[in-house]
Amino acid sequence: MPTKQKNQGGRLKGKVAVITGGATGMGRATALAFSEQGAKVSIFDIQEEEGLKTVQMIRNAGGEAIFVKADVTKADQIDRAFDDAVKAFGPYNVLFNHAGTIIVKPLDETSEEEYDFLMDVNVKSAFLVCRRAVKEMGENGGGSIVITSSIAAELGYALESVYCMSKAAVLQLSRTISTEYRDRGIRCNAVCPGFVETAHGLKEIAELDAAGQEWEDSGMAETQGRICYPEEVANVVVFLASDEASFVNGTATYVDNGWHAKG
Repeated sequence: MPTKQKNQGGRLKGKVAVITGGATGMGRATALAFSEQGAKVSIFDIQEEEGLKTVQMIRNAGGEAIFVKADVTKADQIDRAFDDAVKAFGPYNVLFNHAGTIIVKPLDETSEEEYDFLMDVNVKSAFLVCRRAVKEMGENGGGSIVITSSIAAELGYALESVYCMSKAAVLQLSRTISTEYRDRGIRCNAVCPGFVETAHGLKEIAELDAAGQEWEDSGMAETQGRICYPEEVANVVVFLASDEASFVNGTATYVDNGWHAKG
């Protein structure tokens, strides 16, 4: 497993960041990386116990962070969470829109309720969160938005039809934000991981394997070589959020060890 990225003089020093879905997994790894690089961090999530644990980890390391319990599919809860974040740390200039989930199921067995649930969590939440963020960031001098999409945004996978739809949607959201709000000082990019060693990623692999695929063995070796670690995704998000990426806008950055390139 790679070591965590070491502090390089505070690549996000002076930044104020908001992370949705930051309680565990890639969200937690990015929250920790943001703090290590000098940012103040507000975490929005429904997982209160894990979110508070992540905040304590940041504080124990000398950083500043708060947790706000919020269902990011609800506009009123999003607005309250952003209000709390601004009250705690002032105007934010980094948003990592990461909240999301997955359903592994054949298309013809997927219910309307399951479709609505997945699109609410993955797509509606991104719309609501980014709608609020672009307005305030534009009024406060701009900033960087990073949206978690997936390799599944542009490649099709059996048993993941609605998930692929949702990740394509947020990839397009990131691209349109980059063009619509560029002149207001806002950059927006998508990060597109393959399989990542998180609860989400391991659950996905287990469910695909149970359906007859072989991702834990030959499938993983053939596509991305090995499982990706959440810190490896976090390092990419740090770069995209930082001023080092000042001319990087509207991209889909694949964190998949060449899987997408192979097609």
